[in-house]
Amino acid sequence: MKKLDFYGVGPKIGRILIPWLALTIVLSYISDRFNFYTEQKSGMTIAGTILLVFGLIFYFSSVRLLLNGLKEGKLVTNGTFSLCQNPLYMSFILFLIPAIALLLDSWLVLTASIVGFILLKVHVKKEYQMLEEFFGNEYLKYKNETPEFIPLPVKKWFRQK
Repeated sequence: MKKLDFYGVGPKIGRILIPWLALTIVLSYISDRFNFYTEQKSGMTIAGTILLVFGLIFYFSSVRLLLNGLKEGKLVTNGTFSLCQNPLYMSFILFLIPAIALLLDSWLVLTASIVGFILLKVHVKKEYQMLEEFFGNEYLKYKNETPEFIPLPVKKWFRQK
């Protein structure tokens, strides 16, 4: 049986997302027209720091779980993976990029979250197919019970018993 890849579709997403993010950061430094224009700079810094810390904790705990799962050849469904199917991508798109935007006082940087989400939706289908082939019904059950991206248990709230 073929081995699962840790990176999944991450490199395909990163090839576009990382240059986009870098461009938005550079443009934000060059011009102040991308600022949020708010008097609450300290509030933005605090919120950005909280998002950054939370996002890093979420990301690294997801990496640890995924590495253990890959080593054991098991589908990871606990921890951050019980909240959503894509916690690695989600941590970047919902926490880390917005944190950078707040810390840099740039709404333009937030566009990287939109680009990242679009890229995720376009490319993640291949990752889902690979997981379905590898784990079969176990993955399909997990997929049906766990939110794809937003870590809210909406599927579980509305699932009929």
